[in-house]
Amino acid sequence: MSVKRRDDAAQPAPVAPPLGGGRFLIILLAIALVATVLVGRITLLQVIDRPFLQSQGDARTLRHETIPAHRGMIADRHGDPLAISTPVMTLWANPQELPDDPVQRVVLAQALGMSLVALDERVARYSEHEFMYLRRQMTPQAAQEVLDLRMPGVYSQQEYKRYYPSGEVAAQLVGVTDVDDKGQEGLELAYQPYLAGRLGQRRILQDRRGRLVRELDRVREAKPGGDLTLSIDQRLQYMAYRELRAAVEDNDADGGVLVMLDARTGEVLAMVNLPSYNPNNRAGLDPRGLRNQALVDVFEPGSVVKPLAMSAVLEHPRFTPDTILDTAPGWMVIDGFTIRDFRNYGELSLTDVLVKSSNIGMSRLALKLDDTEIWERYNQLGFSHAPGSGFPGEAAGSLPDTVNFSRSERASLAYGYGLSVSAMQLASAYTAIANHGVRMLPSLLKLSEMPVGVAAMEPDVADQLLDMLEAVVGPNAGGRRARVEGYRVAGKTGTVRKTGVSGYDEDAYRSVFVGIAPVSNPRIVTAVMIDHPKAGDFYGGAVAAPVFSDVAGNALRLLDVPPDEQGAP
Repeated sequence: MSVKRRDDAAQPAPVAPPLGGGRFLIILLAIALVATVLVGRITLLQVIDRPFLQSQGDARTLRHETIPAHRGMIADRHGDPLAISTPVMTLWANPQELPDDPVQRVVLAQALGMSLVALDERVARYSEHEFMYLRRQMTPQAAQEVLDLRMPGVYSQQEYKRYYPSGEVAAQLVGVTDVDDKGQEGLELAYQPYLAGRLGQRRILQDRRGRLVRELDRVREAKPGGDLTLSIDQRLQYMAYRELRAAVEDNDADGGVLVMLDARTGEVLAMVNLPSYNPNNRAGLDPRGLRNQALVDVFEPGSVVKPLAMSAVLEHPRFTPDTILDTAPGWMVIDGFTIRDFRNYGELSLTDVLVKSSNIGMSRLALKLDDTEIWERYNQLGFSHAPGSGFPGEAAGSLPDTVNFSRSERASLAYGYGLSVSAMQLASAYTAIANHGVRMLPSLLKLSEMPVGVAAMEPDVADQLLDMLEAVVGPNAGGRRARVEGYRVAGKTGTVRKTGVSGYDEDAYRSVFVGIAPVSNPRIVTAVMIDHPKAGDFYGGAVAAPVFSDVAGNALRLLDVPPDEQGAP
């Protein structure tokens, strides 16, 4: 039996033909196309779009940051600080980056010293912004404790906070700054550009969380503010504040003012106002305490201007301190107005007109002069002109219009009514009596050289007035409570009715005293005004003169002024 041969089983499996040239070319073209696209894209990003992309990247990582400038120090004449700036930290946040986790929110709120409700309300209010303050002017240590939590969206910036070592003692004069360290009141406001300096700027690199990576360069260096040296002596300021406050409290007064000038230069050695406030803690601030009444408030001065009016009288050769004037019967009527003395003094010398503070005597003298002579003397002494101290809002006061100047206006002007002045203007006017007729312009800044004053009256007239005012504080005179043991003192009392809605108030007064010490070689001029004393006494000799005595006595000793050889007992 034969076997049939199967040829198909012996045939090998067919082999796939190699890739054709066309398909290989397609693959190469595809690779080339992809490479071209990549190169084009790289070219687009690195060459054509590079400036735009670079700017976008810089916008997310590069920042121009403000460098705070250190605010200049305010110091007294001896260099003791009255206002200084200390570094603090302010925390701020990007509300969009803050965590939503309530636990983290609670931790952050506790670290900031605020309630969770308050934090959530603030975040909700600024939810569409990228910046909000968390807490301002923290101590660096307290701020760092919050930053150590590494809470997303929380950042810090350096600032400065103003501190006032003298507190309420010199608050109205020095003034205050706001939370942004900009002057708002007093000399802080007046010298804001000088004290503030100039902010700097630097370019920095930040990471995506806003943290500083490194400083690239300084665009502009910060320029610190200048230091300001005031004329006041902090020792005298504290002492004057203590004595004035005691007088205001003892007399149940609404307030008080004291201005002490260097009689030789016009520099303000002390300036005190009550009520006052603590500039380091302004919670519950009484707005009345903000006013520097010594410079910005005016009042009718009353009898303290009688010596200034008398200077115009003594310019005439026919009048001397010993000239006799009849003041009987102690009252007179001018233009329908009745003028009275405390009692009928009869015949008085011009010195006694000041000692007795006779309104009749001053009125009759005024009517013997040309119509505007006393007005012109007041004008020469700085009344109705701003003192020029540079303090914001300083008052010029006022004098009556001389057109149709009536006899009653001339008379009232001589005894201190019908005009308005500030305590600073009063003290400045009295420097003319202390300086042989030369008025020294007041200065709130320490002077580097002796200033040139303004001639306001004849030297011999000023010297005569100084002797006459020494008699006003004699042992039996109305100003005797102004006397200072060991020193000769000159001055004048004043008691002025306050004006109300319907005219002069019958039971509201200002008690005033302006004095010079020592008479032998005048060193200080001090004006004191106590506003509306209600404890019983209200006369200037009983209320304001004792303040002068205490303040002047302490000041002369602090200034090392030697006692007079024949000082007051």
